[in-house]
Amino acid sequence: MKRNIHVLQIAFTYIGTIVGAGFATGQEILQFFTQYGRWATLTIILSTIIFVWLGTKMMLIAHDISARSYEDLNKHLFGAKAGKWITWSTLTVLVGVNSVMLAGAGSVFVEHLHLHYQTGLLITLIGTYLLLNKGIKAILHMNTIVVPLMITISLLLVHSTLSMPNPQSFITNTTDHSTLRTWISPLLYTSFNLTMAQAVLVPLGSQTFSRRTIRWGGILGGIGVGCMLMAAHFVMSAHMPGIQQFEIPMGSIAYQLGSMVEIIYIVLIFMEIFSTFVADIYGISLQIRQHIQISPKLITLFIMLTCFLISQFGFSSLLSVLYPIFGMLSLMWISKLIMAGRRRPFHSSRPHSSFRHSDSKPDNTRHG
Repeated sequence: MKRNIHVLQIAFTYIGTIVGAGFATGQEILQFFTQYGRWATLTIILSTIIFVWLGTKMMLIAHDISARSYEDLNKHLFGAKAGKWITWSTLTVLVGVNSVMLAGAGSVFVEHLHLHYQTGLLITLIGTYLLLNKGIKAILHMNTIVVPLMITISLLLVHSTLSMPNPQSFITNTTDHSTLRTWISPLLYTSFNLTMAQAVLVPLGSQTFSRRTIRWGGILGGIGVGCMLMAAHFVMSAHMPGIQQFEIPMGSIAYQLGSMVEIIYIVLIFMEIFSTFVADIYGISLQIRQHIQISPKLITLFIMLTCFLISQFGFSSLLSVLYPIFGMLSLMWISKLIMAGRRRPFHSSRPHSSFRHSDSKPDNTRHG
């Protein structure tokens, strides 16, 4: 039972890390899948396979090399010198992505709570600062609550869509986009999200004692991401093309189920954005603390201030411009992860962490 709980914690944290601002609001799924019509069903299946395979592999490698942060993983994949440059490039991208998530929180407050954009940003930043002191345990516990609720609401939206006049739209909608663009989109999407998720998944894999727990957590997490992708695509397809005009399309669909469902869904969207933002800021701060010996609180404040300034450009504009660019850059990182084999880790010290549980005997053979 204890091991199963740990598996679910990893699975929910994996799902919660991928389900950030773009995913939870529906914008990300709209950009990378739903706009491609019936082909999106097949590209989502492809994405699910990649999430299961490479997400699990990333956590297992991090576990095997005792990675302190994602820089250690990058050094393992690219070598010490190139890995360092890749790490700082990834850091820059992560800051940009978290700025998008912060902007998404502001959009939630404007579009559905009728409050000021800056109010959403400040509440998110203050809450993040307060939670970061609790480390990865707070991230695990938060996702264990938020992700099951998000899955439940997604199922309600699917059930509601089944009673609409055109629930089969997800397999009948057409697209004007080329075949090449249609099939490159899921590769960009998965490579981008996995590259960004390393800030959370690397310390999670490293700080989990059992490889079996990591493996099953990764499998369930990847399948969970795929099911949520398919559910959101199914729901939004029935509302195409009008749904494209909204900053938060899934929230607009939830509105049709009544004010109570809409309020719950909007709160969950915010919580998904918030939990991913907290987790990524945690991962970024771990990375910077390996090189800069100043107060962790000052590092956190500087990262959040940077995200705040970038987020002033707005949510959908940042999402549509930055994500495809980041996806292209991530393809190189993913190709290295795919080719990564069993070789000796570049360091053998294993960090102490309270999340390492003795829920099973450790493997005697270490894989680098």
